[in-house]
Amino acid sequence: MPRPGGRRVQEKSKDFFGSMKRLISNLKPWKILMGIALVLAMISAILSLIAPNKLSDFADEISAGLVPKTEMFEVISEKMFANFREDKMQAKVNDILISEEISEEDKTVFMNSLQVIQNANDENKSKLFLSMPESILKVLFEDIVVDGVSISVQDQIDMINLLSDMGDETGTENALKIMDELPKSVYSVIEPEMNVKRIKNIAIFMGILYIVSSLFSYIQSLSMTHVSNNFARKLRTSVSSKINTLPLKYFDTHETGDVLSRITNDIDTIAQNLNNSLSTLVSSSTLFIGSIFMMFYTNWVMAITAIVASMVGFMFMFGILGKSQKYFNENQRALGELNGYIEENYSGHNVVKAYNGVKDALNDFEKLNNDLYEAKRKSIFLSGTMQPLMGFIGNLGYVAVCIVGALLTMNGYISFGVIVAFMIYVRLFTNPLSQIAQAMTNLQSTAAASERVFEFLDEKEMSNQKNIVRRLDRSKVKGNISFNHVKFGYDKKRMIIKDFSVDVKPGQKIAIVGPTGAGKTTMVNLLMKFYEINEGDILIDGVSAKDLSRENIHELFCMVLQDTWLFEGTIADNLRFNKKNVSDEEIMEACKVVGIDHFVKTLPGGLNAMLGDTDTVSQGQKQLFTIARGMLEDAPFLILDEATSNVDTRTEELVQKAMDKLTEGRTSFIIAHRLSTIKNADLILVMNEGNIIEQGTHDELMNQKGFYANLYNSQFEKLS
Repeated sequence: MPRPGGRRVQEKSKDFFGSMKRLISNLKPWKILMGIALVLAMISAILSLIAPNKLSDFADEISAGLVPKTEMFEVISEKMFANFREDKMQAKVNDILISEEISEEDKTVFMNSLQVIQNANDENKSKLFLSMPESILKVLFEDIVVDGVSISVQDQIDMINLLSDMGDETGTENALKIMDELPKSVYSVIEPEMNVKRIKNIAIFMGILYIVSSLFSYIQSLSMTHVSNNFARKLRTSVSSKINTLPLKYFDTHETGDVLSRITNDIDTIAQNLNNSLSTLVSSSTLFIGSIFMMFYTNWVMAITAIVASMVGFMFMFGILGKSQKYFNENQRALGELNGYIEENYSGHNVVKAYNGVKDALNDFEKLNNDLYEAKRKSIFLSGTMQPLMGFIGNLGYVAVCIVGALLTMNGYISFGVIVAFMIYVRLFTNPLSQIAQAMTNLQSTAAASERVFEFLDEKEMSNQKNIVRRLDRSKVKGNISFNHVKFGYDKKRMIIKDFSVDVKPGQKIAIVGPTGAGKTTMVNLLMKFYEINEGDILIDGVSAKDLSRENIHELFCMVLQDTWLFEGTIADNLRFNKKNVSDEEIMEACKVVGIDHFVKTLPGGLNAMLGDTDTVSQGQKQLFTIARGMLEDAPFLILDEATSNVDTRTEELVQKAMDKLTEGRTSFIIAHRLSTIKNADLILVMNEGNIIEQGTHDELMNQKGFYANLYNSQFEKLS
């Protein structure tokens, strides 16, 4: 158990799967909404996986629009040299020979070349034709149409001349060199041209994809927020209802801070982790598995490259995480010890000073502080490497993808867009791993928190009172109470009240005194039915308490306890607690009777002044307010449990008179250690070890010179 002031180390569930199974079964009212949210999270992740492929197409379309269409040179050449087929050549020989525009010299060259061309192979034929005079070529060539563009004979000849100047040099780079010199018609065929329509369609599709993915993610987030908040509200309602059905024994055996932690921290932990972890786990798992599939679907070589590069980085990360865990645990332990030590010394500061323990306290503090410093330094250093390491893993994947992708692109195996897609896939592959790890950690915390909440909800409740129909009317109660051989123990082996019997008459003031542990407060708890008696019976106006509901008994009693309780609110609200028809005049009258009216009038706002359980009101003043609240309750029975223990002697005198007035006409039970306050009681019950050993008035008991007389005299001997 952590020391006071220490931070609680994150708990792990004793039965993770059992706790999660019960948690999910309690989420059944929202199973449809949860199912929708998780499906939407999965779809959103799948849409995110489709986007890189479309982005790859987008990049390819843009890059294609930036490069000349050099392949069109071949198309143009094929159409141009289709004119050199033998059948076409024979048809044009006569045209050339009778043409007056062609010189005799050119005709002679043509005829001499024709014989050589007929005996040459296909590759040399084209070169021989291109070596003919231009006048001959104009007759041999015809206008051609390529990709909807008409290329004239002259433009074809000009292109041939340019290409012949390049010799054997080909490729995109050399094509770019002569782009500006090409004839306009040829240029219009091979010039870079973007497919704007396709680019636009891809852009619109990607936009819709991202919008739908974001919309699904938003709806999923809203749905899980609705589920988690409503489930947390249901748990708080269940816990609130449970508190009212738990026996007092539970609160006697459990720390208040632990109960509050279950109601606040644990339920908040469940709500927050449900909101974040479930959907994150689904979407991250989908992204992780889907990214692997899509990478192999796109290109297996690049997929292996990305996975291997990322896993190398993750091996480093897991190694560091394994070593850092012990430092985090040490940090939590050292922090808890230091906080506990500071709290102890702060609360006992006067004792430390009085016993000259400052030097030793500082030395101990220095040691604990150094231990915390070392643990925190190591844990922060190692945890601080996580973020750079995650960046390194991502960058390592990017570098590997770019290098291998560049090599594959150069060899024509993949396009540039595939590299772009894999750079996104690397991120989609690495990020989910850390998110899945975090989600699983949060689910462990959720299981532990739900285990504590369900453990509280499973606690044994007080006995069922549905069959109790008898009821005492508060206005008609006379005030008789009888304890008939009451026996009680918190467990069967240890009996506290062994055999208690007494008859209380209406209007009597009964004082219960005795040493600590005698069973005084236990008797009051039995009377209020906070505990069920083991044997015997308690009768109220002749009716067994077993035949009356707890609510009915509680409305018959007014209690003023040693421990005061004021809530944040006005003075009027505090004093008329749970009572509707109480006027301000009645409240002021009650304040006047207990002597607190002057204090109320000095406060800004009077009865409307804000009051709370804070240090702005002294302990004695708080007690006076609770006594005034008891007066306004106006119940037929009154219980005062050390009600004057926190007031000074002068105030005690005033309160004593107020309580005398308060007890008039009411059957009253007064538990007191300060025996001077119960001298005027009608009956004093002296208890020791669970039994009444003496009873009578103050004077009668003093004359007996027994246990009570010794107890009374010992108080005054101490005072003297």
